[in-house]
Amino acid sequence: MTDAVRSSVDPVDLAARLVRCPSVTPAEGGALGLLEDVLRPMGFDCHRLVFEAEGTDPVDNLFARWGSGSPHICFAGHTDVVPVGDAAAWSHDPFSGDVAEGQLWGRGAADMKGAIASFVAAVSSHLSEAGEPKGSISLLITGDEEGPSVNGTTRVLDWMETHGHVPDFCIVGEPTNQAALGDMAKIGRRGSFTGTLVVKGIQGHTAYPHLADNPIHRLVRMLQPFAGGVLDEGTDHFPATTLMLTTVDVGNPATNVIPASVKAVFNIRFNDLHSSTTLADMLRASFDREEGAHYEFTWSCSGESFLTEPGALSTLVSEAINDVTGRRPELSTTGGTSDARFIKRLCPVVEFGLIGQTMHKIDERVTVDSITDLHQIYHHMLRRVFA
Repeated sequence: MTDAVRSSVDPVDLAARLVRCPSVTPAEGGALGLLEDVLRPMGFDCHRLVFEAEGTDPVDNLFARWGSGSPHICFAGHTDVVPVGDAAAWSHDPFSGDVAEGQLWGRGAADMKGAIASFVAAVSSHLSEAGEPKGSISLLITGDEEGPSVNGTTRVLDWMETHGHVPDFCIVGEPTNQAALGDMAKIGRRGSFTGTLVVKGIQGHTAYPHLADNPIHRLVRMLQPFAGGVLDEGTDHFPATTLMLTTVDVGNPATNVIPASVKAVFNIRFNDLHSSTTLADMLRASFDREEGAHYEFTWSCSGESFLTEPGALSTLVSEAINDVTGRRPELSTTGGTSDARFIKRLCPVVEFGLIGQTMHKIDERVTVDSITDLHQIYHHMLRRVFA
C-alpha cells in the first residue's frame, strides 16, 4: 500500500466519463469498470460483486477499500440511472457527458455520478496531501438503486458484514440539495408503505340497487377516514405522515351496471411514529368497521422510516459544508427513499450530494462549479475524519 500511486483525479472529467457509460438499471455500462481503473492505482482493493435472485436480473456492484483500520468511512452511491425518456428532446445527447455553458449534461450527472466522481477525487486529493491516513476509506457502489433494490446495496452489505468491512459511518451521495450546494443534508428518511384494497360486492342493475351490493360505495366509506391525506402532525425531525391514493380501478364500461368489485391502491410515506406493521394493523381495524364488507387488503413496505440522531456525524458533515460554502445545511428527512434505509442497519448514515433540481428529468445537468465544490466538501470531511 505504501507504493500506491497518488494520482490526481479531476472530478469534472471523471463525472463526464461516468455519464458516458450507458448504465440504465440494471446495465453496468462500463461505469464500475471505469471506477476500478481509477481506484486500483490509488491503492484500493476492489471487489466486483455480482448478485442475482430468482425472477430478477443479475446486478453488478463494486466494493473498494483503502486501508484496514479505524476510523472507517464509507461512501455509498449508485452508477445506475433511470431511462432517458425521449432522447430527441434533450439539448445534448443524454450520454454525451458534454461540458457546456458551465454545466455537465447527461443522465446521471446529478443522480449521482457527479457525487461519486467528487468523492473519488477527494480521496485522491487527501492521499496526496496527507499520505496514508490511520484508518480506512471505502466505496460501496451499486447498480441497482434505481431498480428493484434487491441485488444491490442490501446484498453488498451482507457481504461486507461477512468479510469484516463494517464501517464506522457512511456518507451517501444522493442529490440532497434543493437550490444551492450546502442547503440540505438528509439525516433520515420516511418509510414507504403501499397498500392495495379490493372490495367485493354483488353485480346488478343500477335501477335495482336493493338486489346488488355496490362495492364502490363501500370503498368510499372505508377510505373516508383517510380522505384528508394526513395521518399525524409530524415529529421533531419528520414531516407529517401522508396517505395518497394512486389509482382506483373498476373496469366497468357500462353506465347501468353496478360492478362486482373495485380496487384502490395507495402509498403512505410515514415518519417514526409508525412502522409498517402498526400502519397495517391500523388500516385493517378501520376497514373492519364497514359492516358486512368483503374485502382483501395486501401491503408491502420498501423501507421503514429511520433517523440518524443529530450528533457527531451530522456535525462532521455540516462543518465540512460550512468550510467550503459558508452555509450550514438544514438537517432534513424529506424526499423519497434511498439506499441509506439499508445502510443504517450497519452504521450511522447521512446523505449529502449535489443539487437535485434536474434529476430524472430531460436535460439532467449540474454546474461544473458544484462538482468541484462538492469535491472540496468531501475532502474537508476526510480531513476532519482523519485529523
